[in-house]
Amino acid sequence: MKDIVLTTINAKWIHPSLALRLLKANLGSLEENCEIIEFNLRQPLGEKVETLLAAHPRILGISVSIWNHTATLELLAELEKVCVAHNAPQPLIVLGGPEVTYLSEDANIFCYADFVIRGEGETAFCLLCENVMTGMAHNTRKFVNAEPVSLEKIKTAYHLYTDEDLAKKLIYVEASRGCPFNCEFCLSSLDSEVREFPLDPFLAQMDELVSKGARAFKFLDRSFNVNINRALKIIEFFLEKIEVRKERLVVHFEMVPSIFPDELREALSRFPPESLRLEIGIQSFNREVCARIGRPSDPEKEPDTLRFLREKTNAIIHADLIAGLPEEDLASFGRGFDRLWLALNSAAIYNAPPNRRAEIQLGILKLLPGAPISRHNETFKMRYMPLPPYEIEETAAVGAADLRRIRNFARFWELIVNRGLVNFAPDAPVFDRFMALSDRLFAHFGRNWGIARDELLETLKKEGYFI
Repeated sequence: MKDIVLTTINAKWIHPSLALRLLKANLGSLEENCEIIEFNLRQPLGEKVETLLAAHPRILGISVSIWNHTATLELLAELEKVCVAHNAPQPLIVLGGPEVTYLSEDANIFCYADFVIRGEGETAFCLLCENVMTGMAHNTRKFVNAEPVSLEKIKTAYHLYTDEDLAKKLIYVEASRGCPFNCEFCLSSLDSEVREFPLDPFLAQMDELVSKGARAFKFLDRSFNVNINRALKIIEFFLEKIEVRKERLVVHFEMVPSIFPDELREALSRFPPESLRLEIGIQSFNREVCARIGRPSDPEKEPDTLRFLREKTNAIIHADLIAGLPEEDLASFGRGFDRLWLALNSAAIYNAPPNRRAEIQLGILKLLPGAPISRHNETFKMRYMPLPPYEIEETAAVGAADLRRIRNFARFWELIVNRGLVNFAPDAPVFDRFMALSDRLFAHFGRNWGIARDELLETLKKEGYFI
């Protein structure tokens, strides 16, 4: 048994936490006295509690995100309840992660915490654990404000991925931190300095991961292609593995659509089917809205990038839009959705094989704790849900009823179009048509979740959609 246990509740079993591994790798002499225990959202609460109690940690570090906040709160409450009921010693609770970094100090979740690390924790968590183990923790304030770490000085953690992780899970990696843009809905806008891990050691670590069996890589970099020369070196590394060594790899990058020079286009066009996934953040095609929230926007160049990716590469594309941005009404959002749809679905690629699919990820604006977009709340009457995931409920431009319709639209779009049940004709707008369909589907089912696929297919056929 280890004195230090690091845990989190991942969205899915296949999503291991790089953050926990970085904390463990940077514990110095305490690393061998630390164990990582990961859970997923669907696991029963009792199973999580029993596992942690069986580990008997002295220090329990928990990484909290917007998606596991509620589940973590339930875990902490049940853990305390069981410890009290069985007169068992309770571990010292240390919370960290993006969700707790900017929450107000009176947030419910902090009632269960002995310490909270705000910011990057690789150095701060190590110092806290050393103080606890030497009896000096009484000199540490409950809320620890950690400074950004030097990426050249911290230890990387890729060696802590297990053989099972490498063989069966999505391997998260990061070549840089920070983002040069200032999109107010994103916490990365608070870290505008892009810091890069030394490239040669990073590529050597990627080479080792591939040699040990890793096959699926997802880069956490917020704007992977900002530094084109560096991005191309990383891309060429993976292409060499795929083209020359015939490795069957999948890489996932998040890229800025306005930065796509010819050399990047040429490199991306060389990836074979099923080997490249790209997340392309559009968010809005409304120039005024983008300017209002500090987001760079080029509505002419961005569709051209999307058309190129669809017609000239094998990339699987995830293009993001956000509904509920300040002063963007339903009509403007609908026009942006259609513009995105048409950019992704020209006649030239209508009959493209399924391994070249494109998905529109329709998101609802969220007020992340600490995000600067909160400055618009009063001016544009932005009202959000008080609990995670803090989604927008109403704005001056879009009423609550229409935002509920958009939520239904987003859910049915995911179930029907992104999953390939219906393929709409290219070169024609779809927003109004699908909004009407999603309204009818919601009226029919009374919900947008828990719908059997066969039942959904039968209803679509009655609506005149033949799969």
